[in-house]
Amino acid sequence: MNRQGYYGRWGGAFIPEVLHETFRELNAAFAAAKADPAFWTGYVDLMATYSCRPTPLTHCPNLSRALGGAQIYVKREDLNHTGAHKANNVMGQGLLMQRMGKTRVIAETGAGQHGVATATMAARFGFACTIYMGAEDVRRQRPNVFWMEKLGAQVVPVTDGSQTLKDAINEAFRDWVTNMSDTHYCLGTVCGPHPFPEMVGYFQGLIGQEARRQILTACGRLPARVYACVGGGSNAYGIMSGFLDDSRVELIGVEAGGLGLDSGRHAARIAGRHGQAGVAQGYRTLFLQDEDGQMQDTHSVAAGLDYIGVSPILADLAEAGRVRFAAATDQEVLLALDRTMKAEGLIPALESAHAFAHAFKEVGELSPEESVIINMSGRGDKDIFTIAHAFGDPSWQAFIRERGREYGA
Repeated sequence: MNRQGYYGRWGGAFIPEVLHETFRELNAAFAAAKADPAFWTGYVDLMATYSCRPTPLTHCPNLSRALGGAQIYVKREDLNHTGAHKANNVMGQGLLMQRMGKTRVIAETGAGQHGVATATMAARFGFACTIYMGAEDVRRQRPNVFWMEKLGAQVVPVTDGSQTLKDAINEAFRDWVTNMSDTHYCLGTVCGPHPFPEMVGYFQGLIGQEARRQILTACGRLPARVYACVGGGSNAYGIMSGFLDDSRVELIGVEAGGLGLDSGRHAARIAGRHGQAGVAQGYRTLFLQDEDGQMQDTHSVAAGLDYIGVSPILADLAEAGRVRFAAATDQEVLLALDRTMKAEGLIPALESAHAFAHAFKEVGELSPEESVIINMSGRGDKDIFTIAHAFGDPSWQAFIRERGREYGA
């Protein structure tokens, strides 16, 4: 960060006047927490006793042998409580809320994992909770909506625009403007106005710290490459931050290639070279826009990756050549998911399977003495309806028809 809130030419805080005092308060509280060693110690202790950290680094001998290249290791963020890396950020922001005396939390969610994690955090700390979610994502991720509601959160479907994550973020900001005195907006990824990218990256940095220690213990050397999927970019920045100073470790972010980079139905802002500089949702980064600067619709089989923008931190690292970007199509993702399940008994989330899909294309370039890490940012059971539909599984279809008859459909 070269000046407050900027990473190269990306980032900043483009916020309405009415939010200036709220952001001043948040900046001061976060700075004080970072300067207090007891805050980080308390955070690590909470994650150890509530969310199973440190998460393991799992060797995949069957995939390594079958693909004939580097040894594949998987960082198991799926084993966090609530099933994704999202727990790291929300529990940290929950501790910050306690220091600030806030009593209500709002959040946006795409795939639903950040919403479930935030609802869990609110239940744990005793906060009132409202989650904004695009109506299209509500339809795609119904199991996560069920859990958010059972955890005590109010889930608000957003019917504006494409009814996905960018629209949910807009609605959450509208709520925050009118409820600033008691409400904290728990933004879920390394995007948004300063200090959110820095703050979310600070908490997600725990992934990279652990992964670096674990791969040195397992292999005695650093990995050749680290792969992570990129929607907003929180899991990617989280694990990559542990290796940023290791110039020999190549960092690869994998975006949603959707139906193909030439189809116009994807969310590859950097890999597809379709992202254009712009300011929206309070910060400057690369957004998918049309010729008039209007935000385009995005597509991905993974609800958590079809965000219109990308983290300003990752946009800067890409521009500096420190992170290489690639894309995986929906079809490649489903094939990688199927292969990972059958070879290793792991069920990655559709988002995470993007990283697997691209790593599978490249590990054969490396020698068996080398290693790669794939960040498994979440578990795939949340995607069961999407995956079963994509595979056209006949027994699942019979199950759904039977349940439909039970409910009078």
